[in-house]
Amino acid sequence: MKNTIRFTYFLAIAGLFGLITLPAQAEETGTDSHEDHQVSSAADTGAPLPESITALLDQGFKFHGTFDAPGDIQGYALSYNNEPMPAYVPSADDYAIVGTLIDPQGNAVMERQVQALVLGPMLEAAWSAFEDTRFIPEGPDNASHIVYTLTDPNCPYCNALWKSSRPLIEQGELQLRHVLVGVLSEDSLRKAAAILESNDPASALETHELNFRDGGIGPVVPSEESRALLTRHAQLMREAGATGTPTSYYRDEAGKVQRINGAVSTDRLRGILGVE
Repeated sequence: MKNTIRFTYFLAIAGLFGLITLPAQAEETGTDSHEDHQVSSAADTGAPLPESITALLDQGFKFHGTFDAPGDIQGYALSYNNEPMPAYVPSADDYAIVGTLIDPQGNAVMERQVQALVLGPMLEAAWSAFEDTRFIPEGPDNASHIVYTLTDPNCPYCNALWKSSRPLIEQGELQLRHVLVGVLSEDSLRKAAAILESNDPASALETHELNFRDGGIGPVVPSEESRALLTRHAQLMREAGATGTPTSYYRDEAGKVQRINGAVSTDRLRGILGVE
C-alpha cells in the first residue's frame, strides 16, 4: 500500500498546494474563486477510492463525497470527529494531502465545496435533532429568529451569551432555545438536572444565570430520566461538531443552518442574525 502523507505544517507544490490545520468554521463565509467545480455526494461516487484515502478511513476519517479541485487534483470531502477535513490527491500519484488548498494569491479555496458535502448535512441533522429533543425556550414563539444553543450550567461563556442575548429576546426578535448539557463536570450534570426537574425550567434557568457568580442553582442527584436526557444531549453535541460550550445554531437568510462558536456580544449577535 502506498504511503499516506499527514502534514502539520505548510506545504507548497508548484505554487498551488497549501496545508494549514485550521478547521472550517460554519459561520464564516468567504470568496471561493472556484465555485463552479462540481461536487458529488458519497452516494454518487462509484469509482474505487485511492489507497491513501482508504488508509485515512481506516484511521477514523469519514468519507462524504468527492469534488473537482483546480488542475489535475481530485478533492475528497472527509471529516474527523465531525470536523470537515478535505484531502487532495494529485492525478499522477496516490499520496493524499490533508488540509486547506491555497491558490497562488494565498486564498483558501474549495471550502464551499467541502462544506456542501460535510458541514451542511451535519448541521441540518443537528438542527432536526435539537427540534426533537427537550429544550428550554426563552423569548416569544413568533420571534423572527430561532437559535439553539448548547448550555452548560457551569460555563461562564454560556452565561455571557445569556446576558448578551437579553436585548434581542426583550425586543421580540429572538427565541433562544437552550439544549442543556452537563459536560464540564459532575456538578454541571447535577445543576442541569436541577433546572430540568424544577417546576418551571425556564424560570430556574433565569434564576441560575442571574446568580451565576454566586454558584447559581443548587445541584441535585439526577433522576434516571434527566441523566438519560443529558447523556443524549452530550451525544448530540458530539454529532453536531461542537467542541465546547456555548455552541449555537441558527438559520441564515438563505435558510441554511450555521454555527456560532463561543460567546458573542449583543452587537455581534445582531449582525449575525441581521437584527436592527
